[in-house]
Amino acid sequence: MPDRRSATATTAGILRPEEFARHVQLTRREPAPDLARWVENHWRLRWSLPPGRTFPSQVLPHPTCNLTVERGSPRAGVGAERVLVTGVTTERFDVATTGEGWVWGVRFRPGGLAALLGSSVRPLTDRTVAASALLPARTVGVLGRLHAGLGDEQAADLATEGLRHAAAGRVTQGDAAYDEVIALVEALLADRSLVRVQQVVEQLGVPRRRLERLFSHHLGVTPKWVLARYRMHDVVSDLDDGYDGSLADLAVRYGWYDQAHFGRDFAALVGTTPGAYRAQRADSAFTGGAQAGGAG
Repeated sequence: MPDRRSATATTAGILRPEEFARHVQLTRREPAPDLARWVENHWRLRWSLPPGRTFPSQVLPHPTCNLTVERGSPRAGVGAERVLVTGVTTERFDVATTGEGWVWGVRFRPGGLAALLGSSVRPLTDRTVAASALLPARTVGVLGRLHAGLGDEQAADLATEGLRHAAAGRVTQGDAAYDEVIALVEALLADRSLVRVQQVVEQLGVPRRRLERLFSHHLGVTPKWVLARYRMHDVVSDLDDGYDGSLADLAVRYGWYDQAHFGRDFAALVGTTPGAYRAQRADSAFTGGAQAGGAG
């Protein structure tokens, strides 16, 4: 089963993690205790590829927003902005990694950015915007001082300073709607038998319309989307961990009762069939794809 280090998130989602770790170094850090109500973790990416070499990194999205400081090759569509906020991405997140680069990221808890801002993140779904459009100028200014020459501890301290400006004056107790969202997400992660929205409604006792409103405001996506992504994370994690059993059995384990439907869903998100993905992973391992790195 996938690694679950937190009640509200997993480390699943990176496609072909062994190959990713050959090209990109990923590290994660816990947030400061006073920010942990809203922040899941800090993460850092670093890469240095030979001239002319490009690595197409691919990640299955989570129901979380991210704040990033990006140094190196700029992402398409963001211009010269370096401090960015990205809402939940509903499709696979693809980035062509080239040259040298460095990214410091803050991954919010599901609903955490909405709770911190006091407003819906629905307009951010499938969008990346300049952080200055959402966060205080002091926060963006401090984050703008982050660069690749800093050690991880220094970078985390600076990012924490910036986030504290954003959190100043925010209520840390009594946000009942956000507390409810966190409790719901914890339940979805803890009980993988929940694969349908109606099951959530019946077993957790939350009215369907309220469930949908909470997720739309705090996450920017539907409960159905969250359930679908979590179980696809589980499937891909099992394949990456070397699952060699029947794909039909794997589909049933995670709530698909029609293997054809499972195959279509997998291909639509991952970009290839479950069988082809497993074969590619096996080929990578056979040719020495597993190297020291930090994809976990």
